[in-house]
Amino acid sequence: MRKTQSSETMAKKEKTGGFGETLRTVIYAVLIALVIRTFAFEPFSIPSGSMVPTLQVGDYLFVSKYSYGYSQFSFPFSPPLFDGRVLADRPERGDVAVFKLPKDNSTDYIKRVIGLPGDEIQVQDGILHINGEAVQREKIEEVRVGSAAVTIYRETLPNGVTHLIRERGDDQFFDNTPVYEVPEGHYFMMGDNRDSSQDSRALSQVGYVPFDNLIGRAEVIFFSHDGSADLWEVWAWPTAIRYGRLLNGIG
Repeated sequence: MRKTQSSETMAKKEKTGGFGETLRTVIYAVLIALVIRTFAFEPFSIPSGSMVPTLQVGDYLFVSKYSYGYSQFSFPFSPPLFDGRVLADRPERGDVAVFKLPKDNSTDYIKRVIGLPGDEIQVQDGILHINGEAVQREKIEEVRVGSAAVTIYRETLPNGVTHLIRERGDDQFFDNTPVYEVPEGHYFMMGDNRDSSQDSRALSQVGYVPFDNLIGRAEVIFFSHDGSADLWEVWAWPTAIRYGRLLNGIG
């Protein structure tokens, strides 16, 4: 009887120890993931077409949190731990950046950095102007999106950064704007899908983005799907994945 009780006691201890070890492992894993997400890389998904053709709906990407330093918006739930940024590094023109929408400081947006502090930004007849100079754009191709024809251009910013943009035409709502004077400590953000993007051109909705609101720079697409397969349609996943976009750098 004593041997049986001793065996039962040891079995209980082993069972308890095994559960405790598993629990500790899970806690450590969660803490490591939280640290990586806060200080290194955070995953984001693309829910809209405002950055087409650079980013597509269904793209999943990593954003480097350390690129611009850290503000309260670098942390989950944006706790007001301190003012300003720690280890701050200014974004460069042409960066694709994730930021908190200034009007509510909670909604995540992703756009391209077009205007730096002190810049004058204007769109005239669909062509971007920075500090009074027209930005070079080169027509690449015309494509059809549904029943509409759109044009893909390669735009070259003053610092030499090139990227593709998409235009429905040069007479759309934001194709002729006033001059925007970017305040100090703020940035002017625009989507690459120029006629289908709510961005800094809409001052009451987005406007100038404070440096503190920047979360990080978009770096790489780690997964992409075309939306043709639901989560439960496991058999359709292989054909829904956009393999050609996997691990593509973002620029």
